[in-house]
Amino acid sequence: MRRSKAVSALSLVAASALVLTACGGGDEGGDPNTGASSDIEQMATGKAQENGVFKLAEAAESDKVTVAVDRKFTAYNNNTPDTNTSYNTYVLVTVLAGAHIYDGNNKVLLNGDVMESVEMTSTEPQVVEYKIKPDVKWSDGEAWDCDDFYLAWLANSGKIESFQAVSPAGYKLIEQAECKDDQTFVTTYSEPYLDYQGLFNTTILPAHVLEQESGIGDITQYDLNSPAEELKPAGEFWSSEWKGFKPDIMPASGPYKIASFDDNAGIVTLERNKDFAGAKGGPQTVVVRAMPQTTEMASALQNGEIDVASSTQPDATSAQALKNLTSQGVTYGSAPQLSYEHIDLNFERIFADKAVRTAFFQAITREEILNKLIRPIRQDAQVLNSVMYFEGEQGYEDRYSDKAGQGAEAAAKTLQDAGWTKGSDGIFQKDGKRLSIAISHNENDRRSQTVEILIPQLKEAGIEVTDNTDPAFFDGPLSNGDWDACIYAWSAAPFKAESSSIFISPDNGGEQNYQGLSNPQIDEAMNKAVSATDEEAQREGYQKADELIAEERASLPLFQMPSMWAFRGIDRVFFQGYFGSLWNVGEWERTS
Repeated sequence: MRRSKAVSALSLVAASALVLTACGGGDEGGDPNTGASSDIEQMATGKAQENGVFKLAEAAESDKVTVAVDRKFTAYNNNTPDTNTSYNTYVLVTVLAGAHIYDGNNKVLLNGDVMESVEMTSTEPQVVEYKIKPDVKWSDGEAWDCDDFYLAWLANSGKIESFQAVSPAGYKLIEQAECKDDQTFVTTYSEPYLDYQGLFNTTILPAHVLEQESGIGDITQYDLNSPAEELKPAGEFWSSEWKGFKPDIMPASGPYKIASFDDNAGIVTLERNKDFAGAKGGPQTVVVRAMPQTTEMASALQNGEIDVASSTQPDATSAQALKNLTSQGVTYGSAPQLSYEHIDLNFERIFADKAVRTAFFQAITREEILNKLIRPIRQDAQVLNSVMYFEGEQGYEDRYSDKAGQGAEAAAKTLQDAGWTKGSDGIFQKDGKRLSIAISHNENDRRSQTVEILIPQLKEAGIEVTDNTDPAFFDGPLSNGDWDACIYAWSAAPFKAESSSIFISPDNGGEQNYQGLSNPQIDEAMNKAVSATDEEAQREGYQKADELIAEERASLPLFQMPSMWAFRGIDRVFFQGYFGSLWNVGEWERTS
């Protein structure tokens, strides 16, 4: 998924200032909008970042920190359809080094601990050169070098069947890659791709392990034209064997390595990687603990069971409980994430009828959801009216206010005009089929509460809704299309290009188009945006796609997801909108 919880041309810098507009307060009481502590925004940058380069700062050593997150870590390779979640990213940002990293302001920074430079050396054709620092190593002592980048390209290209990559996006536009030497990796694109800084980050896995375990020899001797059968052992290993944690085949290139993983308890333990190329201070052990019930985080923090509560799925009750701990030395923060909550409609089932999609949108009052569930966390939260842009970004236009919230009467008329008739129980029916819809989601209190709000709204319009809570929803049912409608969030790096795999027709490269939306005009607009040569043309393409997706009534955006975090006994923690709270854990220092 584009990191389910899910690239803007940067000129080549990150997207607009989305995060800090309302998370830092100006007085001693903190931010009245969120309840965040007044100094939170000062924590959004790395201690040693400078001139567009991030390096992990030297920090005093400490023993252990325990961090609670909403869901558990599941896989070392986070780029297959059945593993790709934000919760893996939150751990892997510390384990797998990449070419770039993002700070709390969503600024894209060169990872100066492992990279000398990333430079576009030609525009016709587009050529990007990656210069890797010498002597960078995996935790097993092998070199972290060009072979690993080369594997990331092959595996994520989407052009080798045995590599089950979740979202090829920009990788599929790289028609040629070459290792000039161990420290120099060069990519040549078939089309322009402005969002290249979103590639080669937590996708870089150990080529030497894959070569050894699959028996294929030097991965750089293969390319996109190599016989499929020759690459099949490598693809099968890449797609299936890097799940969970197996010490012998899952080394680290980042500041931490995975020491142990308890799947049943939802706990992953990280230890400092002594072979990491950068600074090695800060916490020597990081325990990441899954707490699906966010209300438990506040009591665990109060009792000293955890040091950091870090939630990408906050709810009003939990937020208030954490705010109430500030008198006990707890620092609380909240900021908009690079993700949005939405309702998807399945075009393969009852929502194949556009009249049903239209009526469903019309009957839903999103303001009630925000008032009850989100504004207690962020008072300034607004309904989101785009699936391509967040409010405040250049390119944002309201696509949904004229399509959602018209009320039960308007929805009922839409259905009646399309030949639906109300039964004796007040629910519409047509051709012997009742208009009964199950809304699916993972185990999440806020999503259950959202469905509770929707049930009476839709019933008034003659649409029956039931709640289908499935703890394993992301582990198969979502990607298999086994649902009528579903609620979840897409999460993305500060780039737009990966959205193409969500909305392009499944038969045309829409690997994450789980709802079966198929519209050639959307495909054309998306492809135009992805291969644009300047920001204006790119924006025009995304805006056209945004408009067409709204016209299809495919996905109803609800709100930009707020994060929620709190900590005690540590000098600074900031929940980065894509990487979570651990993006700079190696420079945290104990204050008590």
